[in-house]
Amino acid sequence: MAHPNADLVRKGFEAFAAGDMATLDAIMADDIAWHASGTGVIAGDFEGKQAVFGSFARIPQEADSFSQEIHAILADDDHVVALVNATATRRGATATLAQVFVFHVEDGKAKEIWVTPFDQAAADAFWSA
Repeated sequence: MAHPNADLVRKGFEAFAAGDMATLDAIMADDIAWHASGTGVIAGDFEGKQAVFGSFARIPQEADSFSQEIHAILADDDHVVALVNATATRRGATATLAQVFVFHVEDGKAKEIWVTPFDQAAADAFWSA
């Protein structure tokens, strides 16, 4: 049986893939903070749901295709680590980038999230403007 926080994160990835903003809204704290490392067009620090959802909206604007596959999820009562492979096509190039997501969970909701690719230089080159 998976930890409830692992289930929360898996539900979030499934909702993101389906474009289910209502579910994402329900599982995120109102004052969520999202930190995407790097210098590309989808990188930055985003505070609050509106800013986070705005950053999510950039992905289909910037990429011809985008998908994520969870490799592993590790969870305890306060944190979840998800190892994820993201594949995107953009401007005729395709990249598969291994990423680590770290979630801070508070009161059953995602409160703060950090996203970092294993190869930051490759991610920055792919997502550069």
